[in-house]
Amino acid sequence: MSPGNNADTALLARSITRSGSIQTYYTAKLVVDKDLVDDFFRAYAYFRWIDDVIDIHAKSDDERVEFIRDQSQLIEDLYAKKSMSEMVPEEEILRDLISNDRGENSGLQSFIRNMFAIIEFDAHRKGKLVNQQELDWYVSTLGKSVTDGLLYFIGNGCEYPDTGNRYLAGIAAHISHLLRDTIQDNRDGFFNIPGEYLEAKGIEREDLDHPAYKAWVKERVATAREMFSEGKAYLDSLPILRTKIAGYWYSARFEVVLDTIEQDGYRIREQYHERQQIRTWLKIIWLGITLTVKHGLKLDHPPAQARSG
Repeated sequence: MSPGNNADTALLARSITRSGSIQTYYTAKLVVDKDLVDDFFRAYAYFRWIDDVIDIHAKSDDERVEFIRDQSQLIEDLYAKKSMSEMVPEEEILRDLISNDRGENSGLQSFIRNMFAIIEFDAHRKGKLVNQQELDWYVSTLGKSVTDGLLYFIGNGCEYPDTGNRYLAGIAAHISHLLRDTIQDNRDGFFNIPGEYLEAKGIEREDLDHPAYKAWVKERVATAREMFSEGKAYLDSLPILRTKIAGYWYSARFEVVLDTIEQDGYRIREQYHERQQIRTWLKIIWLGITLTVKHGLKLDHPPAQARSG
């Protein structure tokens, strides 16, 4: 059996994904290309694993840095097609995923390398403040990683347009993600507000009730809203319905968080349960229906210039 067809890694990855994110699991089942579903689960599962090692299981900074160095070398070796041995099951998941990569400089490689850059940055930033430039790089790199991965796993082979708004919905999602996880990230030693802003306003990273902290949250929410709007314009232009639906579903996960932050007067909560509420799932279902109808109408009534040909 070739590595890429290993049923054991497919089953393990499927299990990790279902345990980690039920929405991600069913999104894959519904919209990912059928012949890429196993690799989609592998991609999610591998990074879920290394993220947990960095955030939870590593007992020291040295252990964290050594682990990330080993994984970086593993990625390079696998893309160089070097033979490997003595891998743990999660590393075998990565081996099979890279073995199945469809072409040079693919969306999958962009997903892997950019997501790993984020994990590596997290390994070194724990316990330290970031600056605005680093924060902007962080959310932009995450947005590029997730978007390129989405466009690889759905409609693989389609030449998606590379326009200025291609990554904006993904970036907006991760601005929202960092806001949502503020309190837990603070506990874990990851601080998602620029150090220079804290210094300029004379506040601490835990001062969530301070007007200056709320003002910063308000600005981030407004930025995410604007990016979601422009990013959805990109999604609307795509020729594949499944890609539109996946992009809108992914955005909806975080837009409900922004709704709650606004309703709370920009005071960050301990937890956000909106994604588990029935109204959120009804919104997701309704999005799927309306996007399908609009997509069908667009195909039935192409622009006049296209019809005249």
